[in-house]
Amino acid sequence: MSAASAEHHDHDDHHGPAPGWTRWLYTTNHKDIGTLYLLFSLVMFFIGGGMALIIRAELFQPGLQMVDPLFFNSMTTMHALVMIFGVVMPAFVGLANWMIPMMIGGPDMALPRLNNWSFWIMPFAFLLLLSTLFMEGGGPAGGWTLYAPLSLQGGDSFAFVIFSIHFMGISSVMGSINIVATIFNMRAPGMSLMKMPLFVWTWLITAFLLIAVIPVLAGAVTMLLTDRYFGTSFFSAAGGGDPVMYQHIFWFFGHPEVYILILPAFGIISSIIPTFARKPLFGYASMVYATASIAFLSFIVWAHHMFTVGMPLAGEMFFMFATMMISVPTGVKVFNWIATMWRGSMTLETPMLFAVGFLVMFTIGGLSGLMLAITPADIQYHDTYFVVAHFHYVLVPGAIYSIMAATYYWMPKWTGNMYDEKWGKIHFWVSTIFLNVLFFPMHFVGLAGMPRRIPDYSMQFADWNAVASIGAFGFGFSQLIFVYVVLKCMRGGEKATDEVWEGADGLEWTVPSPAPYHTFETPPAIR
Repeated sequence: MSAASAEHHDHDDHHGPAPGWTRWLYTTNHKDIGTLYLLFSLVMFFIGGGMALIIRAELFQPGLQMVDPLFFNSMTTMHALVMIFGVVMPAFVGLANWMIPMMIGGPDMALPRLNNWSFWIMPFAFLLLLSTLFMEGGGPAGGWTLYAPLSLQGGDSFAFVIFSIHFMGISSVMGSINIVATIFNMRAPGMSLMKMPLFVWTWLITAFLLIAVIPVLAGAVTMLLTDRYFGTSFFSAAGGGDPVMYQHIFWFFGHPEVYILILPAFGIISSIIPTFARKPLFGYASMVYATASIAFLSFIVWAHHMFTVGMPLAGEMFFMFATMMISVPTGVKVFNWIATMWRGSMTLETPMLFAVGFLVMFTIGGLSGLMLAITPADIQYHDTYFVVAHFHYVLVPGAIYSIMAATYYWMPKWTGNMYDEKWGKIHFWVSTIFLNVLFFPMHFVGLAGMPRRIPDYSMQFADWNAVASIGAFGFGFSQLIFVYVVLKCMRGGEKATDEVWEGADGLEWTVPSPAPYHTFETPPAIR
């Protein structure tokens, strides 16, 4: 990295950064650690993507052709664990490390040594997880949710999977404590909470969510561990336990988790749209309250993942209506982003393309989520490819696109160089076309009844599966363009100016603080 990332190491020691690779091993500098998180996330993105391509290669046509069914199950399980805990969360933590101290005017993160430790636990955790694929009996094959009793049937790898999940959780909790401590204690004088950029707000709320729910996951997987090795029967009906209890505990973690994966994305999009619309963010305070409402509601909707387990009708009704309520603050956010673009002097550079792509496709995912909230409909949709289409529309154009948007947006600040705009736009368009070719047909096969997580399927689903698999390989290989753009930008290129985005008048990087009073009766001047 350039001088930008070596800027303030004085905090590490008085002799400047350590030479060579030891600098990266011992660093307590927030920019270096942010870079490490982002590079780790990129490597895991290709590992998890490779697993997805194995799944889609098997599903290209009916019948069993490519891989053993047990290995197929391992791939569906590991793909999810890698993408959630190894790609999206570390990338968001990397962005938080890089940007939060600068956005709030702090010199570094509040707990720099803890910061170093919370990163270096991650590669160790994923080495443990990936090593299970080489163990007798293969990797975990019970789905990423690790439902009992299915997940208890695995080979020798089971304990290693649980162990690695504990490490991922420790890393997340320590990172979150650090972020909360930084935001509360290290803001520049005069920066009240309601003057913070929205990216900082979304991360503050996300950090509290993580601190609240990671211990719940730890408890659930520890009970699985004792059921398997120590003769307890928390989830075994034969010993008086209840397998459905595991689902309740898991989803009490799992539903806030899906908002952990998307709230920082909301903060990123709230930074990018005002910059390229050249207008202050519409409705700053309502954005903050909407984010907090989403976080609160995420704790009371967990059983909408469980409409088929035989809950009492009153329970089903409660979870249905609570789930629908989440669409209200989410709708407020979408409205505010559109209102920010309305009558702005908008330009479509690569970060804005990804932000608009996020807006359109995340909304599609949100609408299919509203369909899944309807209990009688969900009983039909449950465990079909419709659910797969829904959450991939939320997570790929949601979380992944926002990470890419953030990378293009802040890369000039990180490296001091402009990225290649032409290749950035090519990356966006190729990715977006293939992404829709990949995930849109899953709505059709899902509504027609194709079950997920199964390596074979009936003939009537063959055509759309072939289309989806072609989309998968197209989308996967188009990410190599992203790597090319990032590497090219890191190595040099046109120097970034102080005002990176033309005509944004210093809006970039800090924009979403409350706007000056504006009636919007006259359009803002076009610069």
